[in-house]
Amino acid sequence: MEDGGADATADGAVAAAVDHRGWPASRTSTGGWKPASFIIAVEIAERFAFYGVSANLITYLTGPLGEGIAAAAAALNAWNGVAQLLPLLGGTLADSWLGRYRTIVFASLLYILGLGMLAFSTLLTSGSGHQCTTAGGKSCSPSTLQVAFFYVSLYIVAVAQGGHKPCVQAFGADQFDQSDPKESVSRSSFFNWWYFGICAGTAVTLVLLSYVQDNIGWGLGFGIPCAVMACALAAFLLGTRTYRYYVSTGKRSPLARAAEAFAAWRSRRKEGAMQPASQARDRATTESMEFSTRVDEEGQEVVSKAGVVEEAKDVLRLFPIWATCLIYAVAFSQSSTFFTKQAATLDRRVGQRLKVPPAALQSFISITIVVLIPVYDRVIVPLARRYTGKPSGITMLQRIGIGMALSLVSMVIAALVETHRLRVARDAGLVDKPTVPVPMSLWWMVPQYVLFGAADVFTMVGLQEFFYDQVPDKLRSLGLALYLSIFGVGSFISSALVSGIDRVTTAKGRSWFTNNLNRGHLYYFYWLLAALSALELLAYVFFAVTYKYKNKGAVHATLAA
Repeated sequence: MEDGGADATADGAVAAAVDHRGWPASRTSTGGWKPASFIIAVEIAERFAFYGVSANLITYLTGPLGEGIAAAAAALNAWNGVAQLLPLLGGTLADSWLGRYRTIVFASLLYILGLGMLAFSTLLTSGSGHQCTTAGGKSCSPSTLQVAFFYVSLYIVAVAQGGHKPCVQAFGADQFDQSDPKESVSRSSFFNWWYFGICAGTAVTLVLLSYVQDNIGWGLGFGIPCAVMACALAAFLLGTRTYRYYVSTGKRSPLARAAEAFAAWRSRRKEGAMQPASQARDRATTESMEFSTRVDEEGQEVVSKAGVVEEAKDVLRLFPIWATCLIYAVAFSQSSTFFTKQAATLDRRVGQRLKVPPAALQSFISITIVVLIPVYDRVIVPLARRYTGKPSGITMLQRIGIGMALSLVSMVIAALVETHRLRVARDAGLVDKPTVPVPMSLWWMVPQYVLFGAADVFTMVGLQEFFYDQVPDKLRSLGLALYLSIFGVGSFISSALVSGIDRVTTAKGRSWFTNNLNRGHLYYFYWLLAALSALELLAYVFFAVTYKYKNKGAVHATLAA
């Protein structure tokens, strides 16, 4: 499949792409929206499975597993960090060895294994599919073996996502030929509709599975994602004959390419330092013209010394943008941890009989995305195009920056809502009654979720397209893994912040994250994140206004126009 064929130049064939037999890929019978729709459907199922585990996980950790709020939030953030960083390894394996198609298949099988083990672990923990509680309403204390089995299962899911996530989106984008004008436009829309699809699936997940987990049982709540993932794998295999595949055998590991590139770059810097400035400039110009990639007699790719230096520079210049998006990821991670625990303290009744699960409020993020992406794609982009003349309406970095500003506003609102919640709890005499719902409607929390959803429409989709488009063409799976690593590192930063602040404030007498949130100071944490987000946005603007897009030949003042 991906290891067969060569560049195709015949009429009707897509250059460098092959079909499932290893023959040059026909433009009419492979690629386009039909196979891309298959791949989008598979990703919807994968997101259903992943969020079916992660969205309500803090409730499981503080309930059946009996962990404290701060410890559970730190553990969840650490797991999320691993899950979002492992795509770096998965993308490397896909680009250098397995290919995207095979990596997706193997990762899906691992997903099914991990989800099945998770469902089984709940039976070990509670002896049934229901939440384990004592007569006094306190959580049971599961054995060390039971907790270990649960965490092993959980991290198998993280490893599976590490292989699945960087490859599926890149494989979907591969179905559109960038050199074809019509398909190039479709590829730009693909990123919007990709995120629309997975968020629509996530919205259903958050409402359905959080209800099942809270009201029926955790075994079924983890078992349903396992079944969905098995069906998704079957659907993905059905589309095998219609996909376009790109050559992967013979490519060196991206990490090996990077190591060689950095060594060549360091060597050139040392040599340049020993030469007069004019001579160094002439040498750099000559080397830049020597950029070439060829294939030797054994089919192995050979890149010139100047070529690997250029690849290193292409990746390194993304670092300022990557680094200045980390606090956005820290803020985003609160939606599945402290936001959920806040919601659990509120009056969540809708009508006389329905009680909304706390984790279901996260569906407002997905619903907002589902509503706004068509508006963005069909209304905002055409309007912006009239004024900017750009096919995409606004640049990728402008899009990312707008989302970061919305995230900052969301954290400010979250701090204000938490301050109000504490005031209501105090006025109602519920400060020392954490199990009694605060007489404050859950709808107070909806605006912060909606703003996060609006931020995602701009920043998440913008980052996906930016890291796919701006890395060297042969490293696109790794590029999307770099995008995911923002949220991995952000989760680790969030975990470290929560753990550190918890230790310091506990030593001073009262933790910001005490298990009784009515006596906590969670709003301090939100104000801290808002301040950090403001500083991050200023740094981002500084780097974004001078960023030079790949193959554009000029500096785009991305936030000025």
